Amino acid sequence: MQKNIQTDTFLTRNFYLLFFLGFAVGLLLSFMYANHQILTPDQTQMIDRGYKAAHHGVWTSFGNAASTVGNVPGYLSTVVIAVPLMIWDSPWSPMSFIILLHVFAFVLIDSIVKVQFDQRVRLLFLVLFWLNPWFLFENRFYNPSFLFFFAALHFWSAYHMREKKSFIYTFLHLLSIGMSMQLHYSWPILAVISAYLFYRGIIKVHWIGFFTAALVILVSLIPYLQEYLNNDAIKARPDKVGDERYIGWGGVHVYPVLKAFIYWFRYASFLFTNKLVLGASFEWVSSVELIQKAVMYLYRAIFFTAGAASLWFVWKANRYTWTLLKPYILRSSTQEITSKQWILLYLFGVLLAIFVSASLSPIVFVHWHLLLTFIFALLPLLFYAQEQIETADRSLTKPIFIIASYLIVISIIASHDSERFSYKADFAQQTLERVSQ
Repeated sequence: MQKNIQTDTFLTRNFYLLFFLGFAVGLLLSFMYANHQILTPDQTQMIDRGYKAAHHGVWTSFGNAASTVGNVPGYLSTVVIAVPLMIWDSPWSPMSFIILLHVFAFVLIDSIVKVQFDQRVRLLFLVLFWLNPWFLFENRFYNPSFLFFFAALHFWSAYHMREKKSFIYTFLHLLSIGMSMQLHYSWPILAVISAYLFYRGIIKVHWIGFFTAALVILVSLIPYLQEYLNNDAIKARPDKVGDERYIGWGGVHVYPVLKAFIYWFRYASFLFTNKLVLGASFEWVSSVELIQKAVMYLYRAIFFTAGAASLWFVWKANRYTWTLLKPYILRSSTQEITSKQWILLYLFGVLLAIFVSASLSPIVFVHWHLLLTFIFALLPLLFYAQEQIETADRSLTKPIFIIASYLIVISIIASHDSERFSYKADFAQQTLERVSQ
């Protein structure tokens, strides 16, 4: 026991050094991922719209094409590329804006974590979120990459709405839903969470702030609504899949809902998207194909072993969190809600939102369809870690350093050699070549 105390004294004495060192490493990895991204049609759609607006004044009122339900509504996916370009005409301008939004997302969530949890748990959150390949994978020109910020803004504003009615917090809360709607069709997740919080009576709504935000969102959608009435191409995907799928399709099939909940556990584990691992060829290790194959299979074996092992801890953390949560779920509960219990109820709202969204969806979700929930999937691990250091006097020093080291190694490899990233790719060059066409 004495050893654990001494070990964690190292964390507390050097907290700020470790915190800012970890933040700097994560920021470096963010730019590394961004620089080596391989542009795909999803990304070039945003590049085309952004450069047309910035260079030619052609502002497209709809976003990326979705799988079956047409293009995402609104100007926002054009604005987030075009406006930075108008300030600094470089591909790195909108890319740096994405990374800046990720910084804001981290700061917003960390502002709550530092109040609710021990400093050591706060360091654990830094590692699990800021150094996480699930998160770093989205440092690229892609509309879901913006969702972390709006998820964080939703949680942060709702957290402050628990205490008193506030125009600004209510305004920002509704705006986080409306703006995420203009980036990706997963926005109902945030709407369901808010509906549950309101039902449970644990957020206080400032109705002037609410209707002001609703008006801003509606006005921003007017050009899209005009385009929608005159452009059938943006309404739905005209293929067999689009004809066979419908709103509510996921609810009459078991697998879509089950897979959605599997991602809840995967987000908190080391079973990252296969696009980060299975595409690694290790050509840079050796020119000998046999050595490349050996390293590749060793890498995959380590990845899947660590991923499977991490799921056990994720399951234990979620089971522990559920025992804390159960007494407060229903509105009939008369117990006073603390800030800690409020976060637990928010987590239940997220789980409810996953179920509703997966049930209503006309497609089977893949990892980017649930990115709005990624941050919150990590919170049960924080509750579990807090319980371990308080009741079992567990040391977090070794786990933090082991996890951080593993995540950094995975990210260095994945950002240079994977399905979506390559050391041979130059993001700015690809973008300028696309624009020149």
